[in-house]
Amino acid sequence: MPADLHESAVVADAHNDLLMAVVARPPARWASFFRERWLPQLRAGGVDLQVLPVFIDSRFRPEGALRETLRMIECAHVIAEGNPEDVRLCLDGPQIDAALAEGRIALVLALESMPGLDADIELLATVHRLGVRVASMAHWGRTPLADGSGEDATASRLTATGVQAVAEMERLGILLDISHLGATGVEHVLELASRPLIATHSSARALRDHHRNLTDDQIRGVTASGGVVCVNFLPGFLAADPSGYTIARLADHIEHVASVAGIDHVGLGPDFVHEVYADLTPPCCEDPATNAGFDVMATLPGLAGPSGLPLLTDELLARGLPEPDIRKILGGNLHRLLTTHLA
Repeated sequence: MPADLHESAVVADAHNDLLMAVVARPPARWASFFRERWLPQLRAGGVDLQVLPVFIDSRFRPEGALRETLRMIECAHVIAEGNPEDVRLCLDGPQIDAALAEGRIALVLALESMPGLDADIELLATVHRLGVRVASMAHWGRTPLADGSGEDATASRLTATGVQAVAEMERLGILLDISHLGATGVEHVLELASRPLIATHSSARALRDHHRNLTDDQIRGVTASGGVVCVNFLPGFLAADPSGYTIARLADHIEHVASVAGIDHVGLGPDFVHEVYADLTPPCCEDPATNAGFDVMATLPGLAGPSGLPLLTDELLARGLPEPDIRKILGGNLHRLLTTHLA
């Protein structure tokens, strides 16, 4: 029964940084490397819908950020064009549903922070034309739009340009992602937003007091917008001590978000980075271990990558969650949000 449930459910992952690993290969290898290294993992995990963030690591900033953003967007297109029977890069709800009906994995492009765009928000229209449908405004630190959660001590709201960016994303139909945004920035976005929000990879601060996690009030704010909070799987965001780096602890966070947000507003944002970090030389991402305050290479047992996702379904079933609720958590809620609100 667990295998049947997982196989028949729509499984949606709101955050996997695999593009960073693929784009590091020669362009002629992008499609085949994805096919050889990542497609089997996604298939083994039953992933039907994959959000692909474009994250620009520090060695490209600031001068090369836009160029690398475009390279990663092009990489996603090449992956889709080179694997047409297995994946489709989707721009709207009907394309997502068509991909799922055809047995293909629906890919959706996202920007994690926007260092290539910075204050030039007219470029949001450009990346939208290129396929971007989800975007966040900050990572750990400060941007021309907003402060990331690593700058919470500043208590900063969005900049004037950030306010304009929110309006432009709503006009274009790009979902605004609040993961990584500073606490007062989240409050500001909740005041401004007229469309649903998404947290692509954020866990519950009530269970693990880390600035990257969301408070219950922030979770309620995403719910009020009609959005979805997708829980991060990184062990350090789930527990302060390695003894809590378990799938059971992950399920605790999922159940907590569901209890606060409602079962229709929780999803999965695994943030599978172990293989990506191990695959890149030199190590990427502005010394993430220092920024995070824990070992970002740590993984949950059996859940280092997408192939382990059925283990979470087993855990949720063992807890007695109703099958309809598990289907919503695994991907039904994120699928609904993306098919309803992408444009």
